[in-house]
Amino acid sequence: MNVSDPRIGLLVAQLGTPDAPTAKALRPYLKQFLSDMRVIDYSPFLWQPLLRGVILLTRPRRSARLYARIWLKEGSPLLVYSQAQAAGLQARLGARFRVILGMTYGNPSIAAALDTLEQEGIDRIIVLPMFPQFSSTTTASIYDAVYRAAAGRRCPLFHERKRFVPTLRFIEPYYDHPGYIDALRAHLTAQAQNLPQPPDKFVITFHGIPRRYVAGGDPYRQQCERTAQLLARAMGWSDEQWLLCFQSRFGPEKWLEPYTQDVLTGLHQQGVMRPLVFSPGFVTDCLETLDELGNEGREQFEQGGGHGAHYTLAPCLNADELFLDTLAEIVQSSAGGWVQAQAMRAASG
Repeated sequence: MNVSDPRIGLLVAQLGTPDAPTAKALRPYLKQFLSDMRVIDYSPFLWQPLLRGVILLTRPRRSARLYARIWLKEGSPLLVYSQAQAAGLQARLGARFRVILGMTYGNPSIAAALDTLEQEGIDRIIVLPMFPQFSSTTTASIYDAVYRAAAGRRCPLFHERKRFVPTLRFIEPYYDHPGYIDALRAHLTAQAQNLPQPPDKFVITFHGIPRRYVAGGDPYRQQCERTAQLLARAMGWSDEQWLLCFQSRFGPEKWLEPYTQDVLTGLHQQGVMRPLVFSPGFVTDCLETLDELGNEGREQFEQGGGHGAHYTLAPCLNADELFLDTLAEIVQSSAGGWVQAQAMRAASG
């Protein structure tokens, strides 16, 4: 391996997306995703028979129909927008950095991304999880995937095989970073100003997790609440103008509440006519925003008596300029002495 490349690798890490909106493509993707014990922590002796014998026989077909409703000409929205984010960061960070996209599940994988950096001789890598709020189900899954790929571990029964492991740095959760909050404020303000009439309620929704995960030490809810509070303060909202809820519940157990589905269904009865829905925890549009909130969310509002034409979903930050500026600053700060060392080596000839 050539370790003389002075560039710093930046892994833009996302959770993942299927290769196509088909049941055939969804089946291996869902198998990989739902087999991650960070996501579903039931005993594999109980969970795997259920997953392989029931869920993977029925869910891929349904999920494929949902993905087909949002699929872009260029491919998966999550992939397309993530690539735009990576390109935007590369342009901001310049030639000192090599920016590459990798995903925990599906393609391009984190393992493939790290292998590319290794083949290019880059041995110092910063990992940027594209999740502002930490959760064991998202951020920690990225950590696991990076460690496995960096060390070359195949499974617990085998020894580590790689003789070289790159130096890794991980960007900490930026749920309360002033630049992130300011990007949310500017983005949401622009979205509201483009509407014919101002929203009469802002619905701030985050992806949910089981309540027992939080009881077990996951800081996710606390960080979501902090983000929402800082955004409300930046927007100048009164307590009556906004609310916080959690979406994407899966399975029979209790998840974080209130549930977004119940909130959207009940808005009209509370006198809300023009809700604006926004999910700041997703910085890249995907199935959970475009379909679950955009399509199903509108249907839920209508089921409660609301007028679908007055329902607005604000897009994610995606390649927002202020957001990418903030991420670039965070990355440069994390690079710390690495960049200084580059300058010193260059100066010494």
